[in-house]
Amino acid sequence: MAYLPRTRLSTTSFISLFITTLLTSTLSLPEELFSLEIGTKIRFDKQSLMSVASDFGNLTKSTPAAVFYPSSSHDIAGLIHFSYTHSTPFFISPRGHGHSINGQASCSDGVVIHMESLGQGRADRINVSVANRYMDVGGEQLWIDVLSAAHAHGLGAHSWTDYLHLTVGGTLSVGGISGQTFQHGPQISNVLELDVITGTGQQVTCSKTHNQGLFNAVLGGLGQFGIITRARIPLSPTPEKVKWIRLIYTNIVAFTRDQESLISVDENERLFGFLKYLEGSLLMEQGLIGSWRSSSFFPKNDMQRIAQLTAKHRLTALYYLEVVVAYDEDIAAEVDQELELLLDDLSFEPGFEFTREVTYMEFLDRVHDGELKLHKTGQWQVPHPWLNLFVPKSRILDFDAGVLKGILGSDKANGPILIYPMNKKKWNSKMSAIIPDEEVFYTIGILRSATNDNLEKMLEQNKKILEFCTMEGIPFKQYMPHYTTKEAWMEHFGQKWDKFLDLKMKYDPKGILSPAQKIYTFLLEEDYII
Repeated sequence: MAYLPRTRLSTTSFISLFITTLLTSTLSLPEELFSLEIGTKIRFDKQSLMSVASDFGNLTKSTPAAVFYPSSSHDIAGLIHFSYTHSTPFFISPRGHGHSINGQASCSDGVVIHMESLGQGRADRINVSVANRYMDVGGEQLWIDVLSAAHAHGLGAHSWTDYLHLTVGGTLSVGGISGQTFQHGPQISNVLELDVITGTGQQVTCSKTHNQGLFNAVLGGLGQFGIITRARIPLSPTPEKVKWIRLIYTNIVAFTRDQESLISVDENERLFGFLKYLEGSLLMEQGLIGSWRSSSFFPKNDMQRIAQLTAKHRLTALYYLEVVVAYDEDIAAEVDQELELLLDDLSFEPGFEFTREVTYMEFLDRVHDGELKLHKTGQWQVPHPWLNLFVPKSRILDFDAGVLKGILGSDKANGPILIYPMNKKKWNSKMSAIIPDEEVFYTIGILRSATNDNLEKMLEQNKKILEFCTMEGIPFKQYMPHYTTKEAWMEHFGQKWDKFLDLKMKYDPKGILSPAQKIYTFLLEEDYII
Protein backbone atom coordinates (compact mmCIF):
# COMPACT_ATOMS: atom_id res chain seq x y z
CA MET A 1 0.00 0.00 0.00
CA ALA A 2 1.21 3.48 -0.79
CA TYR A 3 0.32 6.62 1.07
CA LEU A 4 0.01 9.98 -0.62
CA PRO A 5 0.62 12.76 1.93
CA ARG A 6 -1.42 15.95 1.91
CA THR A 7 -3.98 14.57 -0.55
CA ARG A 8 -7.52 15.28 0.58
CA LEU A 9 -10.31 12.76 0.12
CA SER A 10 -13.59 13.99 -1.24
CA THR A 11 -16.60 13.27 0.95
CA THR A 12 -17.89 10.73 -1.59
CA SER A 13 -14.54 8.90 -1.81
CA PHE A 14 -14.15 8.87 1.95
CA ILE A 15 -17.58 7.31 2.41
CA SER A 16 -17.09 4.71 -0.32
CA LEU A 17 -13.82 3.55 1.19
CA PHE A 18 -14.38 3.69 4.93
CA ILE A 19 -17.86 4.60 6.08
CA THR A 20 -18.97 1.00 6.57
CA THR A 21 -16.25 0.54 9.17
CA LEU A 22 -16.95 3.77 10.97
CA LEU A 23 -20.71 3.34 11.11
CA THR A 24 -20.69 -0.09 12.69
CA SER A 25 -20.41 1.52 16.11
CA THR A 26 -24.03 2.59 15.72
CA LEU A 27 -25.39 -0.57 14.10
CA SER A 28 -26.46 -3.86 15.64
CA LEU A 29 -24.56 -6.98 14.62
CA PRO A 30 -25.61 -8.51 11.26
CA GLU A 31 -28.46 -11.00 11.65
CA GLU A 32 -26.80 -13.61 9.43
CA LEU A 33 -23.98 -13.93 11.96
CA PHE A 34 -26.32 -15.80 14.28
CA SER A 35 -27.11 -18.45 11.71
CA LEU A 36 -23.51 -19.61 11.94
CA GLU A 37 -22.05 -21.87 14.64
CA ILE A 38 -19.91 -19.03 16.00
CA GLY A 39 -23.10 -17.03 16.49
CA THR A 40 -24.11 -19.38 19.29
CA LYS A 41 -21.03 -18.26 21.26
CA ILE A 42 -22.04 -14.61 21.35
CA ARG A 43 -23.74 -13.24 24.46
CA PHE A 44 -25.71 -10.05 25.03
CA ASP A 45 -26.79 -10.51 28.64
CA LYS A 46 -26.06 -7.72 31.08
CA GLN A 47 -23.67 -9.77 33.20
CA SER A 48 -21.48 -10.61 30.19
CA LEU A 49 -21.49 -7.04 28.91
CA MET A 50 -20.71 -5.49 32.28
CA SER A 51 -17.91 -7.98 32.95
CA VAL A 52 -15.87 -6.39 30.12
CA ALA A 53 -17.11 -2.79 30.38
CA SER A 54 -14.20 -1.61 32.52
CA ASP A 55 -10.64 -2.69 33.26
CA PHE A 56 -8.03 -2.54 36.00
CA GLY A 57 -7.61 1.19 35.48
CA ASN A 58 -11.25 1.84 36.37
CA LEU A 59 -10.94 5.16 34.56
CA THR A 60 -13.35 4.47 31.71
CA LYS A 61 -16.46 2.42 31.09
CA SER A 62 -17.38 1.21 27.62
CA THR A 63 -20.11 -1.33 26.91
CA PRO A 64 -19.74 -3.54 23.82
CA ALA A 65 -22.59 -4.77 21.67
CA ALA A 66 -21.71 -8.35 22.60
CA VAL A 67 -19.12 -10.66 24.15
CA PHE A 68 -17.73 -13.62 22.19
CA TYR A 69 -16.71 -16.79 24.05
CA PRO A 70 -14.58 -18.84 21.63
CA SER A 71 -13.78 -22.51 22.09
CA SER A 72 -10.90 -22.48 19.60
CA SER A 73 -8.73 -20.19 17.52
CA HIS A 74 -10.86 -21.22 14.53
CA ASP A 75 -13.83 -19.55 16.23
CA ILE A 76 -11.89 -16.30 16.49
CA ALA A 77 -10.74 -16.52 12.88
CA GLY A 78 -14.32 -17.14 11.81
CA LEU A 79 -15.65 -14.11 13.66
CA ILE A 80 -12.98 -11.78 12.25
CA HIS A 81 -13.37 -13.15 8.72
CA PHE A 82 -17.13 -12.63 8.91
CA SER A 83 -16.67 -9.01 9.94
CA TYR A 84 -13.98 -8.40 7.32
CA THR A 85 -16.03 -9.79 4.43
CA HIS A 86 -19.36 -8.31 5.49
CA SER A 87 -20.74 -5.15 3.91
CA THR A 88 -20.89 -3.56 7.38
CA PRO A 89 -17.82 -4.78 9.27
CA PHE A 90 -17.84 -4.39 13.03
CA PHE A 91 -15.05 -3.74 15.48
CA ILE A 92 -13.50 -6.62 17.44
CA SER A 93 -11.22 -6.44 20.46
CA PRO A 94 -9.54 -9.31 22.33
CA ARG A 95 -9.57 -9.06 26.12
CA GLY A 96 -7.29 -11.09 28.33
CA HIS A 97 -7.23 -10.51 32.08
CA GLY A 98 -8.45 -6.92 31.77
CA HIS A 99 -5.32 -5.29 33.20
CA SER A 100 -5.21 -2.32 30.82
CA ILE A 101 -5.48 1.18 32.27
CA ASN A 102 -7.35 3.36 29.80
CA GLY A 103 -9.86 0.94 28.27
CA GLN A 104 -7.48 -0.20 25.52
CA ALA A 105 -9.20 -3.61 25.29
CA SER A 106 -12.73 -2.20 25.20
CA CYS A 107 -14.90 -2.15 22.10
CA SER A 108 -17.81 0.25 22.32
CA ASP A 109 -20.75 -1.19 20.35
CA GLY A 110 -18.48 -3.86 18.86
CA VAL A 111 -17.56 -7.38 20.00
CA VAL A 112 -15.15 -8.14 22.83
CA ILE A 113 -13.48 -11.55 22.60
CA HIS A 114 -13.28 -13.22 26.00
CA MET A 115 -9.86 -14.77 25.35
CA GLU A 116 -9.64 -16.72 28.60
CA SER A 117 -12.54 -18.93 27.50
CA LEU A 118 -10.12 -20.49 24.99
CA GLY A 119 -8.36 -22.35 27.77
CA GLN A 120 -11.33 -23.40 29.84
CA GLY A 121 -11.31 -27.16 30.36
CA ARG A 122 -8.36 -27.64 28.01
CA ALA A 123 -5.06 -29.05 29.21
CA ASP A 124 -3.50 -28.78 25.75
CA ARG A 125 -3.08 -25.01 25.89
CA ILE A 126 0.26 -25.31 27.75
CA ASN A 127 2.82 -27.81 26.44
CA VAL A 128 6.40 -28.04 27.70
CA SER A 129 9.12 -29.55 25.52
CA VAL A 130 11.88 -30.37 27.97
CA ALA A 131 14.16 -31.78 25.27
CA ASN A 132 13.89 -28.69 23.07
CA ARG A 133 13.81 -26.19 25.95
CA TYR A 134 10.67 -24.37 24.91
CA MET A 135 6.98 -24.35 25.67
CA ASP A 136 3.91 -23.65 23.54
CA VAL A 137 1.28 -21.66 25.39
CA GLY A 138 -2.08 -20.21 24.42
CA GLY A 139 -2.30 -16.44 24.16
CA GLU A 140 -5.05 -16.53 26.78
CA GLN A 141 -2.92 -18.30 29.39
CA LEU A 142 -1.73 -16.47 32.51
CA TRP A 143 2.01 -16.17 33.05
CA ILE A 144 1.60 -17.63 36.55
CA ASP A 145 0.33 -20.86 34.95
CA VAL A 146 3.19 -20.77 32.46
CA LEU A 147 5.59 -20.46 35.40
CA SER A 148 4.01 -23.39 37.25
CA ALA A 149 4.12 -25.67 34.20
CA ALA A 150 7.74 -24.87 33.39
CA HIS A 151 8.91 -24.96 37.01
CA ALA A 152 7.66 -28.54 37.32
CA HIS A 153 10.56 -29.43 35.00
CA GLY A 154 13.09 -27.14 36.65
CA LEU A 155 12.77 -24.65 33.81
CA GLY A 156 11.49 -21.13 33.33
CA ALA A 157 11.11 -18.33 30.80
CA HIS A 158 14.02 -15.93 30.40
CA SER A 159 11.99 -12.80 31.05
CA TRP A 160 8.94 -12.34 33.26
CA THR A 161 6.67 -9.46 34.18
CA ASP A 162 6.53 -8.21 37.78
CA TYR A 163 2.87 -9.26 37.97
CA LEU A 164 2.26 -12.75 36.61
CA HIS A 165 -1.53 -12.81 36.59
CA LEU A 166 -1.62 -11.37 33.08
CA THR A 167 -2.19 -13.15 29.79
CA VAL A 168 0.63 -14.13 27.45
CA GLY A 169 -1.01 -12.43 24.48
CA GLY A 170 -1.62 -9.29 26.50
CA THR A 171 1.95 -8.64 27.62
CA LEU A 172 3.41 -9.65 24.24
CA SER A 173 1.18 -7.03 22.63
CA VAL A 174 2.79 -4.24 24.69
CA GLY A 175 6.30 -5.49 25.53
CA GLY A 176 6.44 -7.27 28.88
CA ILE A 177 9.02 -5.72 31.24
CA SER A 178 10.43 -6.25 34.71
CA GLY A 179 13.68 -6.17 36.64
CA GLN A 180 14.98 -8.96 34.36
CA THR A 181 14.69 -6.86 31.19
CA PHE A 182 18.17 -5.33 31.58
CA GLN A 183 19.67 -8.78 31.12
CA HIS A 184 17.34 -10.72 28.82
CA GLY A 185 15.35 -7.97 27.19
CA PRO A 186 11.55 -7.62 27.35
CA GLN A 187 9.30 -10.61 26.87
CA ILE A 188 8.85 -9.75 23.20
CA SER A 189 12.59 -10.35 22.73
CA ASN A 190 12.13 -13.88 24.10
CA VAL A 191 9.65 -15.45 21.69
CA LEU A 192 10.47 -18.14 19.14
CA GLU A 193 7.19 -18.42 17.26
CA LEU A 194 3.61 -17.16 17.22
CA ASP A 195 0.22 -18.17 15.89
CA VAL A 196 -1.63 -15.01 14.92
CA ILE A 197 -5.07 -14.26 13.50
CA THR A 198 -4.90 -11.12 11.36
CA GLY A 199 -7.58 -8.52 10.77
CA THR A 200 -8.73 -10.42 7.70
CA GLY A 201 -9.35 -13.62 9.67
CA GLN A 202 -6.26 -15.39 8.33
CA GLN A 203 -4.47 -17.75 10.72
CA VAL A 204 -0.72 -17.38 10.34
CA THR A 205 2.26 -19.03 12.03
CA CYS A 206 5.19 -16.64 12.15
CA SER A 207 8.70 -16.38 13.57
CA LYS A 208 11.99 -14.56 13.03
CA THR A 209 12.52 -16.57 9.85
CA HIS A 210 8.97 -17.27 8.63
CA ASN A 211 6.44 -14.49 8.01
CA GLN A 212 8.89 -12.22 9.80
CA GLY A 213 6.98 -9.04 8.99
CA LEU A 214 3.88 -10.14 10.92
CA PHE A 215 6.01 -11.56 13.75
CA ASN A 216 7.75 -8.25 14.34
CA ALA A 217 4.58 -6.22 13.85
CA VAL A 218 2.50 -8.11 16.40
CA LEU A 219 5.13 -8.11 19.16
CA GLY A 220 4.59 -4.82 20.93
CA GLY A 221 1.99 -3.90 18.29
CA LEU A 222 -0.81 -2.90 20.71
CA GLY A 223 -3.19 -5.42 19.14
CA GLN A 224 -3.31 -3.53 15.84
CA PHE A 225 -2.16 -6.25 13.47
CA GLY A 226 -3.50 -9.50 14.85
CA ILE A 227 -4.56 -11.58 17.83
CA ILE A 228 -1.94 -13.86 19.40
CA THR A 229 -3.42 -17.33 19.99
CA ARG A 230 -0.17 -19.22 20.66
CA ALA A 231 3.38 -18.30 21.63
CA ARG A 232 6.48 -20.49 21.74
CA ILE A 233 8.62 -19.36 24.67
CA PRO A 234 12.28 -20.44 25.14
CA LEU A 235 13.18 -21.98 28.49
CA SER A 236 16.29 -22.33 30.62
CA PRO A 237 17.11 -23.90 34.01
CA THR A 238 16.01 -21.87 37.03
CA PRO A 239 17.27 -21.77 40.62
CA GLU A 240 15.24 -23.22 43.45
CA LYS A 241 16.07 -20.37 45.80
CA VAL A 242 17.20 -16.77 45.59
CA LYS A 243 18.52 -14.10 47.91
CA TRP A 244 16.25 -11.08 47.68
CA ILE A 245 18.08 -7.92 48.78
CA ARG A 246 16.90 -4.35 49.28
CA LEU A 247 19.44 -1.54 49.60
CA ILE A 248 18.44 1.94 50.81
CA TYR A 249 19.77 5.14 49.21
CA THR A 250 19.28 8.77 50.20
CA ASN A 251 20.28 10.42 46.93
CA ILE A 252 19.44 9.89 43.29
CA VAL A 253 23.01 10.17 41.99
CA ALA A 254 24.38 7.15 43.89
CA PHE A 255 21.12 5.27 43.29
CA THR A 256 21.25 5.64 39.50
CA ARG A 257 25.02 5.25 39.26
CA ASP A 258 24.91 1.88 40.99
CA GLN A 259 22.04 0.65 38.85
CA GLU A 260 23.77 1.68 35.65
CA SER A 261 26.96 -0.05 36.77
CA LEU A 262 25.13 -3.30 37.50
CA ILE A 263 23.27 -3.46 34.19
CA SER A 264 26.48 -2.85 32.25
CA VAL A 265 27.81 -6.27 33.27
CA ASP A 266 28.86 -8.04 30.10
CA GLU A 267 27.48 -11.49 29.38
CA ASN A 268 30.93 -13.01 29.76
CA GLU A 269 31.52 -11.55 33.20
CA ARG A 270 30.91 -13.62 36.31
CA LEU A 271 28.00 -11.45 37.52
CA PHE A 272 25.87 -12.05 34.45
CA GLY A 273 24.61 -15.45 35.60
CA PHE A 274 24.71 -14.40 39.23
CA LEU A 275 22.22 -11.53 39.02
CA LYS A 276 18.63 -12.57 38.37
CA TYR A 277 16.82 -9.28 38.85
CA LEU A 278 17.46 -5.59 39.40
CA GLU A 279 14.80 -2.95 40.00
CA GLY A 280 14.78 0.41 41.75
CA SER A 281 11.89 2.13 43.52
CA LEU A 282 10.99 5.07 45.69
CA LEU A 283 10.29 4.43 49.35
CA MET A 284 7.93 7.11 50.65
CA GLU A 285 8.01 8.24 54.27
CA GLN A 286 4.24 8.63 54.55
CA GLY A 287 3.64 5.26 52.91
CA LEU A 288 6.30 3.28 54.74
CA ILE A 289 4.19 1.99 57.61
CA GLY A 290 1.22 -0.02 56.38
CA SER A 291 2.34 -0.35 52.77
CA TRP A 292 2.06 -3.96 51.61
CA ARG A 293 5.33 -3.63 49.68
CA SER A 294 7.10 -2.57 52.87
CA SER A 295 5.31 -4.64 55.50
CA SER A 296 5.73 -7.82 53.46
CA PHE A 297 9.50 -7.38 53.34
CA PHE A 298 10.81 -5.21 56.19
CA PRO A 299 10.41 -6.24 59.84
CA LYS A 300 8.62 -3.56 61.89
CA ASN A 301 11.73 -2.44 63.74
CA ASP A 302 13.59 -1.99 60.44
CA MET A 303 10.76 0.13 59.04
CA GLN A 304 11.13 2.39 62.07
CA ARG A 305 14.88 2.70 61.42
CA ILE A 306 14.20 3.59 57.79
CA ALA A 307 11.68 6.23 58.86
CA GLN A 308 14.32 7.71 61.18
CA LEU A 309 16.78 7.84 58.28
CA THR A 310 14.22 9.79 56.26
CA ALA A 311 13.76 12.27 59.09
CA LYS A 312 17.51 12.61 59.60
CA HIS A 313 18.05 13.69 56.00
CA ARG A 314 14.80 15.70 55.92
CA LEU A 315 13.52 13.76 52.94
CA THR A 316 9.99 12.93 51.82
CA ALA A 317 11.25 9.79 50.09
CA LEU A 318 14.18 7.41 49.93
CA TYR A 319 15.28 5.23 47.06
CA TYR A 320 15.77 1.52 47.30
CA LEU A 321 17.38 -0.96 44.98
CA GLU A 322 16.17 -4.55 44.77
CA VAL A 323 18.75 -7.12 43.71
CA VAL A 324 18.09 -10.84 43.42
CA VAL A 325 20.83 -13.46 43.09
CA ALA A 326 20.59 -17.21 42.50
CA TYR A 327 21.07 -19.22 45.66
CA ASP A 328 21.46 -22.88 46.45
CA GLU A 329 22.45 -24.62 49.67
CA ASP A 330 25.27 -26.47 47.88
CA ILE A 331 26.95 -23.23 46.84
CA ALA A 332 25.91 -21.03 49.76
CA ALA A 333 29.46 -20.04 50.72
CA GLU A 334 30.34 -19.13 47.13
CA VAL A 335 27.17 -17.08 46.73
CA ASP A 336 27.80 -15.20 49.97
CA GLN A 337 31.34 -14.38 48.85
CA GLU A 338 30.18 -13.13 45.45
CA LEU A 339 27.42 -11.11 47.08
CA GLU A 340 29.83 -9.49 49.50
CA LEU A 341 32.06 -8.41 46.61
CA LEU A 342 29.03 -7.06 44.78
CA LEU A 343 27.77 -5.03 47.72
CA ASP A 344 31.23 -3.63 48.48
CA ASP A 345 31.12 -1.81 45.15
CA LEU A 346 27.77 -0.14 45.82
CA SER A 347 27.05 3.17 47.57
CA PHE A 348 23.91 2.46 49.58
CA GLU A 349 23.48 3.76 53.11
CA PRO A 350 25.71 1.75 55.51
CA GLY A 351 23.68 -0.54 57.72
CA PHE A 352 20.64 -0.40 55.44
CA GLU A 353 20.99 -3.68 53.59
CA PHE A 354 18.08 -6.10 54.04
CA THR A 355 18.04 -9.69 52.84
CA ARG A 356 15.47 -12.45 52.60
CA GLU A 357 15.91 -16.00 51.32
CA VAL A 358 12.89 -17.19 49.36
CA THR A 359 12.08 -19.70 46.66
CA TYR A 360 12.35 -18.43 43.11
CA MET A 361 8.64 -19.11 42.63
CA GLU A 362 7.80 -17.09 45.72
CA PHE A 363 9.83 -14.15 44.50
CA LEU A 364 8.37 -14.14 40.99
CA ASP A 365 4.79 -14.23 42.31
CA ARG A 366 5.43 -11.65 45.06
CA VAL A 367 3.03 -9.02 43.68
CA HIS A 368 0.09 -11.43 43.91
CA ASP A 369 0.49 -11.50 47.69
CA GLY A 370 0.06 -7.75 47.68
CA GLU A 371 -2.96 -8.08 45.41
CA LEU A 372 -4.67 -10.40 47.87
CA LYS A 373 -4.05 -7.95 50.72
CA LEU A 374 -5.46 -5.07 48.67
CA HIS A 375 -8.51 -7.15 47.71
CA LYS A 376 -9.31 -7.63 51.39
CA THR A 377 -9.31 -3.88 52.00
CA GLY A 378 -11.14 -3.02 48.78
CA GLN A 379 -8.13 -1.13 47.40
CA TRP A 380 -7.66 -3.36 44.36
CA GLN A 381 -10.95 -2.27 42.77
CA VAL A 382 -10.28 1.49 42.98
CA PRO A 383 -9.20 3.67 40.02
CA HIS A 384 -5.57 3.27 38.96
CA PRO A 385 -4.36 6.33 37.04
CA TRP A 386 -1.03 4.70 36.20
CA LEU A 387 1.59 6.38 34.06
CA ASN A 388 4.46 4.37 32.59
CA LEU A 389 7.31 6.13 30.84
CA PHE A 390 10.70 5.38 29.31
CA VAL A 391 13.16 8.21 30.06
CA PRO A 392 16.70 8.41 28.62
CA LYS A 393 19.55 7.98 31.09
CA SER A 394 20.92 11.43 30.19
CA ARG A 395 17.74 13.11 31.54
CA ILE A 396 16.89 10.97 34.55
CA LEU A 397 18.23 13.52 37.05
CA ASP A 398 16.13 16.22 35.40
CA PHE A 399 13.09 13.97 35.64
CA ASP A 400 13.77 13.26 39.30
CA ALA A 401 14.07 16.96 40.10
CA GLY A 402 11.13 18.15 38.04
CA VAL A 403 8.68 15.29 38.57
CA LEU A 404 9.49 13.11 41.56
CA LYS A 405 10.65 16.01 43.73
CA GLY A 406 8.65 18.68 41.91
CA ILE A 407 5.22 17.86 40.45
CA LEU A 408 4.57 14.91 42.73
CA GLY A 409 6.29 16.49 45.71
CA SER A 410 5.01 14.72 48.79
CA ASP A 411 2.02 13.16 46.96
CA LYS A 412 3.79 9.91 46.16
CA ALA A 413 2.47 7.49 48.75
CA ASN A 414 -0.54 6.13 46.88
CA GLY A 415 1.27 3.22 45.24
CA PRO A 416 4.67 2.05 44.02
CA ILE A 417 6.89 4.31 41.94
CA LEU A 418 9.45 2.29 40.01
CA ILE A 419 12.64 3.68 38.52
CA TYR A 420 15.11 1.29 36.94
CA PRO A 421 17.33 1.14 33.82
CA MET A 422 17.33 -1.03 30.72
CA ASN A 423 19.73 -1.67 27.86
CA LYS A 424 18.55 -0.66 24.39
CA LYS A 425 20.60 -3.46 22.80
CA LYS A 426 18.31 -6.02 24.45
CA TRP A 427 15.34 -4.75 22.42
CA ASN A 428 14.69 -5.65 18.78
CA SER A 429 14.28 -2.44 16.81
CA LYS A 430 12.36 -4.30 14.08
CA MET A 431 9.48 -4.93 16.46
CA SER A 432 6.63 -2.47 17.02
CA ALA A 433 7.52 -1.48 20.60
CA ILE A 434 8.84 2.09 20.87
CA ILE A 435 11.73 3.02 23.17
CA PRO A 436 14.02 6.09 23.51
CA ASP A 437 16.96 6.41 21.17
CA GLU A 438 19.62 6.13 23.86
CA GLU A 439 21.70 3.11 24.83
CA VAL A 440 20.46 3.14 28.43
CA PHE A 441 17.02 4.37 29.44
CA TYR A 442 14.92 4.20 32.59
CA THR A 443 11.50 2.73 33.17
CA ILE A 444 9.39 5.02 35.31
CA GLY A 445 6.27 3.37 36.68
CA ILE A 446 4.01 5.75 38.63
CA LEU A 447 1.59 3.09 39.82
CA ARG A 448 -0.81 4.93 42.07
CA SER A 449 -4.24 4.03 43.39
CA ALA A 450 -6.89 6.73 43.67
CA THR A 451 -10.10 7.51 45.48
CA ASN A 452 -12.97 9.66 44.31
CA ASP A 453 -11.43 12.49 46.31
CA ASN A 454 -8.00 12.51 44.68
CA LEU A 455 -8.50 10.92 41.25
CA GLU A 456 -8.82 14.20 39.36
CA LYS A 457 -5.72 15.53 41.10
CA MET A 458 -3.71 12.49 40.05
CA LEU A 459 -4.92 12.70 36.45
CA GLU A 460 -3.96 16.37 36.40
CA GLN A 461 -0.53 15.51 37.78
CA ASN A 462 -0.06 12.92 35.03
CA LYS A 463 -0.91 15.59 32.48
CA LYS A 464 1.59 17.97 34.06
CA ILE A 465 4.30 15.29 34.00
CA LEU A 466 3.88 14.81 30.25
CA GLU A 467 3.80 18.57 29.69
CA PHE A 468 6.95 19.00 31.80
CA CYS A 469 8.84 16.39 29.80
CA THR A 470 7.75 18.00 26.53
CA MET A 471 8.63 21.54 27.61
CA GLU A 472 12.02 20.46 28.98
CA GLY A 473 12.84 18.52 25.83
CA ILE A 474 13.03 15.14 27.56
CA PRO A 475 12.56 12.61 24.71
CA PHE A 476 10.39 10.20 26.68
CA LYS A 477 8.21 7.40 25.33
CA GLN A 478 5.08 6.04 26.94
CA TYR A 479 4.93 2.34 27.78
CA MET A 480 1.35 1.08 27.38
CA PRO A 481 0.75 4.36 25.51
CA HIS A 482 -2.49 6.29 25.58
CA TYR A 483 -2.95 9.19 23.17
CA THR A 484 -6.00 10.99 21.86
CA THR A 485 -4.64 12.85 18.83
CA LYS A 486 -3.04 11.82 15.58
CA GLU A 487 -0.14 14.19 16.19
CA ALA A 488 0.63 12.51 19.52
CA TRP A 489 0.63 9.05 17.94
CA MET A 490 2.89 10.27 15.14
CA GLU A 491 5.26 11.70 17.72
CA HIS A 492 5.18 8.43 19.65
CA PHE A 493 6.04 6.24 16.65
CA GLY A 494 8.45 8.75 15.13
CA GLN A 495 10.24 7.29 12.12
CA LYS A 496 8.20 4.09 12.45
CA TRP A 497 4.91 5.87 11.74
CA ASP A 498 4.85 5.31 7.97
CA LYS A 499 5.87 1.69 8.44
CA PHE A 500 3.09 1.31 10.99
CA LEU A 501 0.57 2.58 8.43
CA ASP A 502 1.78 0.11 5.82
CA LEU A 503 1.58 -2.79 8.26
CA LYS A 504 -1.90 -1.77 9.39
CA MET A 505 -3.18 -1.70 5.84
CA LYS A 506 -1.56 -5.06 5.14
CA TYR A 507 -2.75 -7.02 8.17
CA ASP A 508 -5.90 -5.15 9.24
CA PRO A 509 -6.96 -3.09 6.22
CA LYS A 510 -10.46 -2.32 7.51
CA GLY A 511 -9.30 -1.34 10.98
CA ILE A 512 -11.37 -4.01 12.69
CA LEU A 513 -9.01 -4.87 15.55
CA SER A 514 -8.59 -3.11 18.90
CA PRO A 515 -10.25 0.22 18.03
CA ALA A 516 -10.03 1.59 21.58
CA GLN A 517 -6.32 2.24 21.10
CA LYS A 518 -7.63 5.09 18.90
CA ILE A 519 -4.81 4.77 16.40
CA TYR A 520 -6.75 3.67 13.33
CA THR A 521 -9.13 6.61 13.63
CA PHE A 522 -6.31 8.90 12.58
CA LEU A 523 -5.40 6.79 9.57
CA LEU A 524 -8.71 7.85 8.05
CA GLU A 525 -8.12 11.57 8.27
CA GLU A 526 -7.70 13.69 5.17
CA ASP A 527 -3.91 13.72 5.15
CA TYR A 528 -3.64 10.13 3.89
CA ILE A 529 -5.33 8.00 1.27
CA ILE A 530 -4.70 4.47 0.10
